[in-house]
Amino acid sequence: MSNESTAASNFIRTIIEDDNRSGKWGGRVETRFPPEPNGYLHIGHAKSICLNFGVAGDYGGVCHLRFDDTNPEKEETEYVGAIIDVVRWLGFAWEKDGRQHEYYASDYFEQLYRYAQILIERGKAYVDSQSADEMRVNRGTLTEPGKDSPFRTRSVEENLDLFRRMRAGEFPDGTHVLRARIDMASPNINLRDPVIYRIRHAHHHRTGDAWCVYPLYTYAHPLEDAIENITHSLCTLEFQDQRPFYDWVLGQLADAGVFKRPLPQQIEFARLKVTYAITSKRKLLQLVNEGHVDGWDDPRMPTLVGLRRRGFTPSSIRLFCDRVGVAKADSWIDMGTLEQALRDDLDPAAPRAIAVLDPLKLIIDNYPADQQEDCTAPIHPHHPEQGLRHFPFSRELWIEREDFNEQPPKGYFRLFPGNRVRLRYGFVVECTGADKDADGNVTAVHCQYFPDSKSGTEGSNNYKVKGNIHWVSAAAAVPAEVRLYDRLFADPYPDSGDKNFLEAINPNAKRVVQAYLEPSTAQAQPEDHFQFERHGYFVADRVDSQPGKPVFNRIVSLRDSWGGAKPAR
Repeated sequence: MSNESTAASNFIRTIIEDDNRSGKWGGRVETRFPPEPNGYLHIGHAKSICLNFGVAGDYGGVCHLRFDDTNPEKEETEYVGAIIDVVRWLGFAWEKDGRQHEYYASDYFEQLYRYAQILIERGKAYVDSQSADEMRVNRGTLTEPGKDSPFRTRSVEENLDLFRRMRAGEFPDGTHVLRARIDMASPNINLRDPVIYRIRHAHHHRTGDAWCVYPLYTYAHPLEDAIENITHSLCTLEFQDQRPFYDWVLGQLADAGVFKRPLPQQIEFARLKVTYAITSKRKLLQLVNEGHVDGWDDPRMPTLVGLRRRGFTPSSIRLFCDRVGVAKADSWIDMGTLEQALRDDLDPAAPRAIAVLDPLKLIIDNYPADQQEDCTAPIHPHHPEQGLRHFPFSRELWIEREDFNEQPPKGYFRLFPGNRVRLRYGFVVECTGADKDADGNVTAVHCQYFPDSKSGTEGSNNYKVKGNIHWVSAAAAVPAEVRLYDRLFADPYPDSGDKNFLEAINPNAKRVVQAYLEPSTAQAQPEDHFQFERHGYFVADRVDSQPGKPVFNRIVSLRDSWGGAKPAR
């Protein structure tokens, strides 16, 4: 992992270090990453993953992987497996001293139900039989207090009886809810007797039909933290207003002797917002269901499975999260920061290769048709110890179509009649003309080569040319499908204001071309990375690519062509 993570300080680390100095937790640090298994994780989750697992690891602690499976209508085992895979792929584990710290909210359903009964017995919770609309009206507004429910004065005995009958399945969905009894006049609307249990006759992916009442996350979350002895419960800023309830419910049960103090501390940090992307699960699902993308792992998607298939590496995502840092206020991070982290991660590691993405035939008329010879280039220009790669030079080559222009503009130094260029790692050639079809389209370019101009040989430096173009031998080239991916949205803020995010989809976010590649790429394994000289960083697709029949995805170009996004309005 990057050394930046252990070096960077932030307010959360300051809190942990202060706690360690005071002995609050006896030097213990336990965090948790608590995703709901109702979809695929996206780039926003990466920050929370890296933060929670990172600080726990740096202070000798452990981060729990806990699935918040309290909503049976939206959760599936498929998502559980996908989340486990992607957290492991990012390089994190939840094992300490031989124990796996993988948990589920559903592990605690019996305890959470028992704690709710304790709250009822202490006069701190009651069964409300108002309709959802009535509750909404009586909740009040940000400027007006709420009104007590007519059922708020039910006796402890009646509340216990109704709650037990709710669990027994006597009532249909929506008939009753269990609410905490706090303060309907509280200026914090989240303390106006929040609902903590609801009736849901739905099949649960782990507990089946054993339950028909389910806790809300705001109730389950603090209790799960306390059950698991979490020390620092790191949440994004949208939970800041919920912290008083987090503290209230734990304080009530500590007073009842259920938990010992000190109690887990909720600490909020700014969520990750990246330009040119959306992270709403509902809208991501819409993109998938309506066919705007090719599934959750589409390389254009901001999901972590999509970024992995695109070719982003775990270390590049961790590096990105390190660079973004941890703050207390929300801000936008430009997509270019993520892309640059990938470039910085792969530049020292990725072997180089030549790819011709828009092929045009180049014929060297004075080179023997039955002859070929080896040319060489470094596998990596900054690591000579990695050795050389070898590829043949022959009479017929493939070059990029844009490297020939019959009527070149000023400053064009590539091929045009009468001009000389160097074929990179090969010979100097002079353009003599071109073949065209009946419509005037160029079908082949003709050149003469200079036998004493081969790169790396004595006398080759006598040829002074301004152009240097890439090529592959037509006879030895590896044909391959190459998918040229770019940002899914053309608008840096596709989800802001009253915009229809679908109208911001970039029509050029995916182009598929039939390319010719250098022979060294032929046996690429899925997820092998390369820098295709001139074009950017590419990866052998983890699903469709096979040795001998590669399929490559462009991850990013060599340079950012978008420019930084302006602040959102």
